[in-house]
Amino acid sequence: MFTRMALGLTTALALCLPASAETLRLSHNTGDTTTWQQGADKFAELLAAETGGEYEVRVFPNAQLSGGDQMKQAEMTGRGAIDLVLTSAINVTPLAPEMAAFSLPYLYSDYDAVDRTTAGKAGDKMEEIMAGHGIHILAWGENGFREVTNSKHPITSPEDMQGLKMRVAGPMYIDVMNDLGANPQQMQWTETFPALQQGVVDGQENPIGAVIIPQRVYEVQKYITPWHYSYDPLFLGISKAKWDGLDDETRAQFQKAADEAMAYQIEISREATAEGLEYLKEQGMEVYEPTPEDLAAFKEATQPSFDKWSEEIGADIVKLFTDEANAQ
Repeated sequence: MFTRMALGLTTALALCLPASAETLRLSHNTGDTTTWQQGADKFAELLAAETGGEYEVRVFPNAQLSGGDQMKQAEMTGRGAIDLVLTSAINVTPLAPEMAAFSLPYLYSDYDAVDRTTAGKAGDKMEEIMAGHGIHILAWGENGFREVTNSKHPITSPEDMQGLKMRVAGPMYIDVMNDLGANPQQMQWTETFPALQQGVVDGQENPIGAVIIPQRVYEVQKYITPWHYSYDPLFLGISKAKWDGLDDETRAQFQKAADEAMAYQIEISREATAEGLEYLKEQGMEVYEPTPEDLAAFKEATQPSFDKWSEEIGADIVKLFTDEANAQ
């Protein structure tokens, strides 16, 4: 009797689902406790609802689909090996150097400046560039302002960075750390926590709400300086070949799900960041909040990287970003 009832229920559920439901694979960089994962899960949930279950999204954290290589995800999405990617701008700079414009040192003063660029002509330009690499950007999300942590001593001035072994995510940050006299080591995020734990590196830099708290960096780092030196947006992108194969109605459904999911991801990331410093203090971290004079010293010290990468990115694009970031 029970078996017949179970079979009947299974059949009824099957009849409610589309016969041709398509499963899409979405890859992102970080662990499954982060706002990256929450944003990806929200997109999966919303897309299923928008399309009446015609599309199912499977989320793969920790860059599983690219063998842990977070830089490779975008390239794989561009050639259609991955359907969807949620990654940050700095992680695609080997593919598209222009995306480093978002993360130029001390470009942004606050979230309003950030939002003017992602929602403005600067964001449009980056979407055009990524389309040329086979990725259609659906919506912008947030990794956030990258703050510096380490296990050795408080960082209050550029001199305090001298000799520190610092894990970094991409080429521009190598140059920034060299400007500050640190010893940068580019490393996949999946390798970073054990490297911090074992003293292979002394410190790292990442956003508080999106990475430092959910990835429990405070367990292996003693000091944090919220120096807001660089901003890193996320984007949710789809293989352009996949996008081009969708009809207008389905595209609208994808777009609506992406817009709502990334708005949610930005909201929870900023909330977590706003509450983050107090939480980190409770966890035993020592927080040094830099003065305007401190920040001016860091900005001056990293100016060579700003200038070098401005040339790499292109003067027209940098002007577009700085004009929108500084608009009143």
